[in-house]
Amino acid sequence: MSTNSILKREGITVIEQLNTLKVNTIAISIANKLCSAFPEHNLNSGSLFTSFSRMNMYIASMPDDHSSAKYFYKNNSIYFNEYTDFKDIPNIAMHECIHFLQEVKDANGNLTHMGLYNMSSGAGINEAAVQLMASEATGMLPSKELYYNIAINTTSPNYYPLECTLLKEIAYFTGTYPLYHSTINSNDIFKNTFTAKSDAKTYAVVVKNFDKLLQLEDNLNYFMSEMKYEQKPSSIKLLNRLADFKKKEIVSLFFETQNLIMKRFFASEFNNIRTLEDLKAFKQRCYDFKDVIGATDGYEFYTNFYVHMMEALEGKKEQIENFGEINLYETANTSLVLVDNTRTVISFVNVFFRKIKKLLGRDSVLQNINQW
Repeated sequence: MSTNSILKREGITVIEQLNTLKVNTIAISIANKLCSAFPEHNLNSGSLFTSFSRMNMYIASMPDDHSSAKYFYKNNSIYFNEYTDFKDIPNIAMHECIHFLQEVKDANGNLTHMGLYNMSSGAGINEAAVQLMASEATGMLPSKELYYNIAINTTSPNYYPLECTLLKEIAYFTGTYPLYHSTINSNDIFKNTFTAKSDAKTYAVVVKNFDKLLQLEDNLNYFMSEMKYEQKPSSIKLLNRLADFKKKEIVSLFFETQNLIMKRFFASEFNNIRTLEDLKAFKQRCYDFKDVIGATDGYEFYTNFYVHMMEALEGKKEQIENFGEINLYETANTSLVLVDNTRTVISFVNVFFRKIKKLLGRDSVLQNINQW
């Protein structure tokens, strides 16, 4: 499909093309901000400026359901909403220019990878990663927001706030370096780091959930947009019902994903505790995680998780005090097993999760726990 056909289908109509001076102003601003925000990634401002300044940029009429800008890889062009103030464009364009950096194309010019997106899955987590980088580069400060009654602290209140919150939870364990490195360079460093600190199955589920969340939000936006033009009471009532259902699905999926992230990463860290110093640091990390998560009325998973993890830590503490530092050795199949000098250590994580399952009775949320 041609670019013109895609633009027409998207409801985007070009009004004017930005001149060279304006494009260069945007390009140099974005290049400098990216280099300043992410010095550890060895970005070159001159090279970035050259790349960005060669992009086509347009002012266009866009539908209400679009954001302030849209990037099309087929013609390396960014389309800005006609109502956008030019002084805001450099910050708005940041997200789209990072998309431009992500592109990996084959010999025929077909897109094969875009950051964490492999053209079959990963669109949701990639959008969140790009937006986290864009927010950091443009100096966005965190603010407390409420989405569908989910309270979060976010640096991206206007774009993918729930996805960004979940990804910040993941980065709490992986760090931002592998995340941003893979976002820019379209490689597997983040995936491998994620898997090493949890497991491959969790990575696959989380990526799938991000894609689902993105689709649910798109569906919700469609219903909300349709309501603006609908006049029939029965149709408005139906759209409201559909919108409410999508909101409930979004909330459910958000917490399902958050709980999974919490369980898998902390369980992995728990199994790697060797000393009392490790134990103390782990306890603080569990406590500090409360500042990263989203919450809503009636959400008790984190509280119960924390309480029972502290109980499990007492067992681990007793073990270390009685038998000394825990040694980690690599078995023939390269899996890590916890042992001490006199006996095999019983995994407290299994006991811990059985307690939670019994306490909460939520098989749907605690699924696959017994596969540890």
